[in-house]
Amino acid sequence: MKDAFGAPQSLLVLGGTSEIGLATARRLIAHRTRTVWLAGRPSPALDSAAAELRGRGAYVRTVDFDALDTESHETVLGKIFTEGDIDMVLLAFGIPGDQERDEEEPLAAVRVAQTNYTGAVSAGLVCAGALQAQGHGSLVVLSSVAGERARRADFIYGSSKAGLDAFAQGLGDALHGTGVHVMIVRPGPVRTAAGDGTADGAPLATIPFTRTPLVTTPDAVAAAIVTGLRRRSETVWVPGALRAVMSALRHVPRPLFRRMPV
Repeated sequence: MKDAFGAPQSLLVLGGTSEIGLATARRLIAHRTRTVWLAGRPSPALDSAAAELRGRGAYVRTVDFDALDTESHETVLGKIFTEGDIDMVLLAFGIPGDQERDEEEPLAAVRVAQTNYTGAVSAGLVCAGALQAQGHGSLVVLSSVAGERARRADFIYGSSKAGLDAFAQGLGDALHGTGVHVMIVRPGPVRTAAGDGTADGAPLATIPFTRTPLVTTPDAVAAAIVTGLRRRSETVWVPGALRAVMSALRHVPRPLFRRMPV
């Protein structure tokens, strides 16, 4: 259960090596989160992430999770909830794909869509059902500014995030009044330790505003997530100025939009 200050005591990160996911876990541990589940495909990076969080005083467990193996989601994720309540689920997995290659190899494009959208729908519904059964909790969905409007440079990745964003909006409406809170996070391009990219790794060069202060960091996104949780926000933009920027871009006529350097 959340403590008196509304901070979650237990956290499940879907996408256990996500830089934003781990930055959020560190902040929450500093706010007294004590149990963390990292769900992802087995790898040295997942083990290292778990060890690092344990060093911060949390009880951390890892679980084998594959976004593409949707038939396993109910079993794999259901087991986590049988071991105790989860106060917050952070859906942070995704792949950027390679726009040029994916246009030439439709199966590669399908993999992007299945991971970012189909996998997220499956895992999101399983977790939402479990949160509803326990009667409380927050489901935080990592969307992207790339899903706001299709662009020539990354429309396959962007369309998968647009689908995820619409799904999360509808899920939030469906769960309204149940005690379960759904929050959508829309980061701009994210500067990560592994290289410039989106929240889940899309090359920064393909994302708009790369030469502006609107580029963000995993820590900044994590801070916005924690603040949004405290306020029970439904949508969080990171940085906040992106809300106004995208509101304007959304209404730019397509012939003009095609010629813009985005």
